Amino acid sequence: MKALSPGWNLKRAITVALIGIVTGIVYVYGREHIPSLPELKANMAFLTATVEDKPLTSVLLYFGIYVAVAAFSVPAGTLMTLAGGALFGFWGGLLIVSFASSLGALLAFLVSRLLLHDVVQRRYGSRLAPFNDGLKKDGAFYLFTLRLIPVFPFFVVNLVMGLTPVRARTFYWVSQLGMLPATAVYVNAGTQLAQIDNARDVLSPGILASFALIGVFPWIARRMLAFWKQRKVYGRWRKPHSFDRNLIVIGAGAAGLVSAYIAAAVKARVALVEAHKMGGDCLNYGCVPSKALIRSAKLAQQIRKADRYGLFATEPAFSFRRVMQRIHDVVAEVAPHDSVERYEGLGVEVLRGHARIKDPWTVEITLPDGKVRTLTTRAIIIATGASPFVPPLPGIDEVGYLTSDTLWERFADLDVPPERLVVLGGGPIGCELAQSFARLGSSVTQIEMAPRLLVREDDDVSHYALEALQNDGVRVLTGHRALSCEVHDGERAIIVEKDDERERIAFDELICAVGRSPRLKGFGLEELGIPVGRTVETNAYLETIYPNILAAGDVAGPYQFTHTAGHQAWFAAVNALFGTFKKFKADYRVIPWTTFLDPEVARVGLNEQEAREQGIPFEATRYGIDDLDRAIADGTAHGFVKVLTVPGKDTLLGVTIVGEHAGDLLAEFVLAMKHGLGLNKILSTIHTYPTLAEANKYVAGEWRRAHVSRRVQSFLETFHRYRRGERA
Repeated sequence: MKALSPGWNLKRAITVALIGIVTGIVYVYGREHIPSLPELKANMAFLTATVEDKPLTSVLLYFGIYVAVAAFSVPAGTLMTLAGGALFGFWGGLLIVSFASSLGALLAFLVSRLLLHDVVQRRYGSRLAPFNDGLKKDGAFYLFTLRLIPVFPFFVVNLVMGLTPVRARTFYWVSQLGMLPATAVYVNAGTQLAQIDNARDVLSPGILASFALIGVFPWIARRMLAFWKQRKVYGRWRKPHSFDRNLIVIGAGAAGLVSAYIAAAVKARVALVEAHKMGGDCLNYGCVPSKALIRSAKLAQQIRKADRYGLFATEPAFSFRRVMQRIHDVVAEVAPHDSVERYEGLGVEVLRGHARIKDPWTVEITLPDGKVRTLTTRAIIIATGASPFVPPLPGIDEVGYLTSDTLWERFADLDVPPERLVVLGGGPIGCELAQSFARLGSSVTQIEMAPRLLVREDDDVSHYALEALQNDGVRVLTGHRALSCEVHDGERAIIVEKDDERERIAFDELICAVGRSPRLKGFGLEELGIPVGRTVETNAYLETIYPNILAAGDVAGPYQFTHTAGHQAWFAAVNALFGTFKKFKADYRVIPWTTFLDPEVARVGLNEQEAREQGIPFEATRYGIDDLDRAIADGTAHGFVKVLTVPGKDTLLGVTIVGEHAGDLLAEFVLAMKHGLGLNKILSTIHTYPTLAEANKYVAGEWRRAHVSRRVQSFLETFHRYRRGERA
């Protein structure tokens, strides 16, 4: 959402004032000149004769007055509707009043949309986000319910809906349809005007109760529709009378392990099926081995730069084979946390084999010996994770390539690192691997098609990442598109292009790090008709089209982090086991992540580019870690803490940290955002000196300093001058 210019703000203010004046005049004048019901009845003979004498003119005049009454919220709608029934009969009155009231409501809606929508959304957009999302999805449904129940003020509904994302076309037709029952009641009463002594008599308690039931009907209908859809989805399957398990979890990565753990903790009978290694990608190929690699590479670089600490700098002497062996040792040491023995001890039945869903309650498991075991279950959680995506470049299979899954075994047999290494991809995985292998002695070229590294982050973060990689000797090629791979005279190479200029880059090893794709094939999803795109399609409760089949982790998206997989697993497991009674929507409001470069890049919530894209107003406050005492002492005085807040308030919208241990420093802000704590709370919290965590307090101090009132400062200056005995 673009910022409004001062000129537009002035025009809008003038327009609001004029409309307010006109509305006030019309309202006051109309209120004073609205005829009472007895006056209307007394003049019915004259009005009826006028309609009979000039029917078209009468209809147009009545229609115009009704539109104005509805648009300006003049309290004469009930009387006008009764008059419509009395003058034009039931069907004629119903037709005229229905269109006139809907058109008047639309005009009020459009005025609210034009003058107030942007102001409200810019000021309260973050708080209204869940409300807006709900209205985008079910706005017509909610509006229809409000219109059916006439106890909600007509003009309030018009104005409030103008502040929401509901489209004008939708507002009009839903309003016309929703107001039709009440309009019919009043118009019909108007045809019997002589028997009515008070407009309130039209809506008796019985009629109001009927409207309330009508208003509840859409909710009942929605439940019935959901039940019918569920019956239709399950219709071709025969549900067992009893089940072998309460829950079967497919995949023993982060999401699968947590799901199984929760099920066992609440004494459900749960089976966990894994075809490969316990612990999934994170333990065996991702988080754990990569962090072990990063630590060894960082130490090697610190030895090279030892003169920064008053020591003699030297080139580190090491065996690459031993470095890789240490990585495997670290994985082996962590593995018991995710082992079969541990989970069986917790009460989880662990089955080694490939699972395939045969129907919504049956899972077929092919065991390592080829035997097939079939189990029935009340619920299933798909947690099959993701695998590296390999771009379909011509010649890539011929030259050979590695991924973040396969490089650990391949490099374990090398005595020295690859001399020439190409890393394809400029995301978190690509950046971490490029820097680490460069620090261990490889000549690394990193290729990224986007114009900058880490494109999800702000420009200043990408700049830090680029500078860090280049300082470690990585040749970074952004804006370069990989075209093909080839082998020429026994030398492998990749061809890239930028601005119509091609370059051939020879390599000894090629690592593809351009992202990961969910594992969707071979689990029976296609046969069951479960929709899949880039991920398994689920609703807010992580349910597929079959409510008893859920998905969590990388296979469900939208994030591919171990901690979000575990986070989703709680919702998936609880909904799978107890969803019949209570369901919980997966909560993604506060999701942190870290790219483990040196310096680290950590973020939670919005950054500047996302806030601008979403039209969310913000203030950015920045503190440079180069000014932090502990960072100076540690020789890591680089990076920054940047917080985004609601304008004029200390409410956090997002935090980005670049620096040493940024991922650890972020935790304080994650806690603050989760529990609604602002920067003033962080500022008033004692932080140990000297620590890196003081950066969090100092950025809060920067925000506070920028929001000190000048009037208060001027008053205090005068006050202290007076206390010193000085006179102006």
